[in-house]
Amino acid sequence: MKNNKFTYQKSGVNIHAADRFVNFIARNTGKKKQKNKNIGGFGSISSIPKYIKDPKIVASTDGVGTKIEIANILNKFDTIGIDLVAMCVNDLIVQGAKPLFFLDYISINKINLKKLKSILKGINKGCKISDCDLAGGETAEMPGTYSKNKFDIAGFAVGIVDKKNILNKNNIKKNDLVLAIPSSGVHSNGYSLIRYILKRKKINLKKNKFLKNELIRPTKIYVKDVLKLLKMKLIKSCANITGGGLQDNLSRVIPNGLTAEINLSKIKPNKIFKWIKGQNVNDHEMLKTFNCGVGFCLITKPTNIDRIKKVFAKQFEPYVIGKITVGKKKVKLNEKVSW
Repeated sequence: MKNNKFTYQKSGVNIHAADRFVNFIARNTGKKKQKNKNIGGFGSISSIPKYIKDPKIVASTDGVGTKIEIANILNKFDTIGIDLVAMCVNDLIVQGAKPLFFLDYISINKINLKKLKSILKGINKGCKISDCDLAGGETAEMPGTYSKNKFDIAGFAVGIVDKKNILNKNNIKKNDLVLAIPSSGVHSNGYSLIRYILKRKKINLKKNKFLKNELIRPTKIYVKDVLKLLKMKLIKSCANITGGGLQDNLSRVIPNGLTAEINLSKIKPNKIFKWIKGQNVNDHEMLKTFNCGVGFCLITKPTNIDRIKKVFAKQFEPYVIGKITVGKKKVKLNEKVSW
């Protein structure tokens, strides 16, 4: 047995390193850093809150796309875990659901404990911001599938909402207003285009302080503020602005017969979007690919605006970008963005 020619470790899979990582996760996740008893089992067990009379489960899964390549270039992995959680939980609250728990999947060519611990640090932080549990996950060492130092991550979030509190787009009426909540930056969409620009322009990301900071900045998590608005019954519908931009994502929450007329000149783009626009990217491509400064949208009655604004920190205070009118086209983009 000692002279085995073929072993799992010789093929590139280190089970002992994986076990050490699992033990690290169990010790460093869970509330107040208590040992997470779900970690290491075959499945994770969570309770449904007893205060919800007619509970409905809402689930979402996502990744962070090629933002991973930015993390690789900068050798910085402690924030993309926040992105991963954000991309999932921000979708849950669109239905009115409170995130309950989150699971992650990490696939990598070779287990690197330092890198994995850094990724987990971000995932754990994202879960704390979202007030949900990191219930478990999977780490797969896959030699030959990924090239050296390459990896991918995916997330899965589950939330819960009382049936009577599910946001229904049919509650939207003519003259309701569309509010924009500012984004923290690019979030996690459009990075293939950004990387293409960096390559074609021969930009050294490591030496460009502005781009280095902006492109690794984590996705804003809107959970606590939006859930507070839901509890206060101040919003009728909302939309997470991800891939496809304002038009595609808002269209998903507008009922037939109504139109969200968006005044693009009201949008306040972050500096990073002004930089991207300046790299010979036209308005249509910008609006289709990026959030352009609008990370999340709320639809509400005009009388609720002042109360809504008070819930948010000044940096992410919502502002009016449009209104609901009668029409066949669900979203109509008017004017031009003031880049």
